[in-house]
Amino acid sequence: MANHKLGRPTDQRKALLRNQVTNLLWYGKIETTLPRAKEVQSIAERLITLAARECDNNIELTKNTNNDKGQTVVLNVVNDAPSKLAARRRMMRYLYEMPLAREEDETRKEYKARTRVNKHPLIEKMMREIGPKYKARAAEKGQGGGYTRIVKKGPRRGDGAEMVVLELV
Repeated sequence: MANHKLGRPTDQRKALLRNQVTNLLWYGKIETTLPRAKEVQSIAERLITLAARECDNNIELTKNTNNDKGQTVVLNVVNDAPSKLAARRRMMRYLYEMPLAREEDETRKEYKARTRVNKHPLIEKMMREIGPKYKARAAEKGQGGGYTRIVKKGPRRGDGAEMVVLELV
């Protein structure tokens, strides 16, 4: 996906970009050098566009199941459409896993119970928060893209590299 080599071998460059894109989407802001920020920005924009396009793509199903007493129970279930599932898998293929943080007064047992349901918190954040937010923004402004912003901070003290803050708009 990257266009520039960034002075690193291929495996290190891919890992660096995956890590920075994951952190940008999880925390909303990262500080890095300008060439890295431009590469991360292009990748993040593609993933956010994918999430915005597929965030509301669900299918409602009615399932008939038998319970322990032999009674037929009708359940209404909302599942992902095939294209949304493919988009989730595509995001999971690129992004690293980010575990949910433990609350201050939360025991280990409570933490496990809370995190058992959500196995991929970053993907859920993309589909439930980031995607709808930018889909509404695109509908309001009549444009797609432009989800990130680069703010220049100045040269780094050690080597003079141009430092920037890359953030979600």
